[in-house]
Amino acid sequence: MLRHDERIETAGSGNFLPRPFKILFLISALALFLCASANAGAAVPDAAARIQAAYRQIRDASGRFEQKSYLKDLGKTETFGGDFMLKLPSKMRYIYKTGSNDQVIIKGNMIMIYQKKENQIMKGRFDAGTYGTAPVAFLGGLGDIERDFRVTEKKGDLILRPKDPMSGITYIEVEPTKGPSSFPVKSFIIHDRYSNTVRITLRDVKLNRGMKDSAFEFTPPPGTSVFDYTH
Repeated sequence: MLRHDERIETAGSGNFLPRPFKILFLISALALFLCASANAGAAVPDAAARIQAAYRQIRDASGRFEQKSYLKDLGKTETFGGDFMLKLPSKMRYIYKTGSNDQVIIKGNMIMIYQKKENQIMKGRFDAGTYGTAPVAFLGGLGDIERDFRVTEKKGDLILRPKDPMSGITYIEVEPTKGPSSFPVKSFIIHDRYSNTVRITLRDVKLNRGMKDSAFEFTPPPGTSVFDYTH
């Protein structure tokens, strides 16, 4: 999923992280955004209000995900899949099993990316300076949909347009789950200014199983190279 030439350094931040994960982090943050939007009121479309109400009851979630990344310049779609775990308000873990064997762990404002093939770990800061103001606000439980996005509804889906620049993102589609389901969101689609898209679909989601913090700990195999860009 990642190549050595796909890293970027954010000017002035000291961060040095793989380019494809910029989109993944936004998706990860977005997966938590509605529970953090306590200040959103009647002006938010009905679909958002329904999802927000459901998210207020969520403490943790786990399941499977499928990621389809369309790269316009290459004219192709790459497909990945694996398992995810979320523990509110700020812990996440993605374990890729198809298309890649990478892992991503986010705890608060810290990110760790384990690349098994390259036998290396990259650690960095997950903060507003790196990925825009909205994602870190969502993860910290301080987000406000109406503050960070212009929210509209189209055929039952939410359309979120960032009010401030967000890593080239032009808008985000959120597809709510239709019909009875314990989890209120089915998928997200990220659109960027280059007409690339990334779609994440969630499946077999289980809620409030008492997830332990140890689920977000990772001990690398002996001999793994560690690149720490948190300082």
